[in-house]
Formats: sequence, C-alpha cells, structure tokens
Amino acid sequence: MNEFRLTVAQFSATLDVARNRDLSVSLIEQAAPHSDLVVIPENAMYSDPTKERPDEGYSESLDGDFVTALRSAAAAGSTHVVAGLTETNAGTHPYNTLVHISPTGELEGVYRKIHLYDAFGYRESDSVTAASADSPLVFDVNGITVGAATCYDLRFPEMARWLVDHGADVLVYPAAWAVGPMKELHWESLLRARAIENTTYVAAAGQTGPHCTGQSQIIDPLGITRASAGEETETFATAVVSSDRIAQVRRTNPCLENRRFTVGPLA
Repeated sequence: MNEFRLTVAQFSATLDVARNRDLSVSLIEQAAPHSDLVVIPENAMYSDPTKERPDEGYSESLDGDFVTALRSAAAAGSTHVVAGLTETNAGTHPYNTLVHISPTGELEGVYRKIHLYDAFGYRESDSVTAASADSPLVFDVNGITVGAATCYDLRFPEMARWLVDHGADVLVYPAAWAVGPMKELHWESLLRARAIENTTYVAAAGQTGPHCTGQSQIIDPLGITRASAGEETETFATAVVSSDRIAQVRRTNPCLENRRFTVGPLA
C-alpha cells in the first residue's frame, strides 16, 4: 500500500503581495510537519476581485519573490507544494499559473490555466491569457500520481479525465471560487462528481470570504468527504490518501475500465 498526507490550505488573498506571500509561507510551515503535499489557493500571490486596481495587473516571473519564498518553505518543511500565482507573460496579459514545488525546493512543474472564467458575469479573458492544452501537470507523491488543474477547470469533466488518462489518482484544484447564488452548491457538487466519476481523490484549496466560498476539502474516490476547512480563513484541513482505498473503490465501481470514450484537447 502507498499513501501520503494531503493538506488543503485556505485564506483570502488581497492587493498586498508581501502579506499574501508571508501568509502562504506561514500556512505551509504550519502544515508541513504532518503533510506530504500542501495545496494553497489560486491567485495566492495577488487578488483584486473587485477590480480596485484594474490597470495594475500585478504579476511575477517564476523566479520572482513569491515562488522563491514557496520553494524555501517547501524545502524547509520537506513537503510538496502546489500553489497559484499570476505569472508575467511578456508583451500581453499574464497567465493564471500553478506551480508544483518538490520537497527539496525545486520547481518541478507548471500549469497555466486553460479554461478562463468567462461566466457568471465575469470575464477572466479580459486580463488573463489562456494557455494551450499541450500537456497536463502530473507528479508523484509517495508512489501515487497527482494531477493539478485550476478553479473553473473543475466545470469541465474532460479536463479531469485528461489528467486521469495521464495517470492521476488524485486531482487537486487550487481555486478562488466566487460567491453567488448556488455557487457553494455547484462547488460541492462538482468536486464530488469529479471524484465519483473518476474514482479518484479530489482535493480543493479555495480562497475564503468575502469574495470566495472557502470550503476547501478532500473527497475520496467514493465521494465521501474526508476533511473540510469550512468557511474559516487562514486554516487548513488534512487527510490521508491511500492507494488501497482507490483500488477498493475501483473493484466496486470499475467505471474507468467500462468506459467507451476517450478525451483529448480540441485540435
């Protein structure tokens, strides 16, 4: 049996980049002693949900202060980290980016958001560049493969299946899931659906109120919530991911074996 300890951390990022960086590092430091992977939210470096500074468009490169600080925190805590930031994209809108950092502090992987949140009256594409679907972000933690996607990607079941087809048995979703009518229900329902239909663990780390729903949680392959951080800000929740549990559920529900369709990026 393989297993690892997975933590989802949540807080509300603001316009204060230094404060967001320090808080991200603090949550990693707190969680690291009992975690093999710590996931923190989308836009953890900088967030301006009310467009208070619409012309600022703050972003950093992958060798900037934010990722550098996360790399140090991961190495100090000997834990994997997945985190979201706004990444500089020369000459055009920035990317909405996830980084995967290894327990030795190496920047091991990058995912730039494919599905931009042009929905519910919001247009992420006005300020962010959509990435092409070239390759997924997948990596190994203690012999279990993890795949990562971002927030609105959750609404596209083929995105999750694409990660599963690349070996993922755990799906992680850093998010800034906006509040609004029915939004918490959508969040909970979609997370549980992605877990059940793929017989994978699903772990989501969301920004908290007043603009986002929080509700970071870890759901097992049968759709059971194993840990939840609720609405509280600056906190985290942890659960154990087990290969035996994945195998047990897949013996009962072999839907991946029974499928008759494949998925892939649009041409």
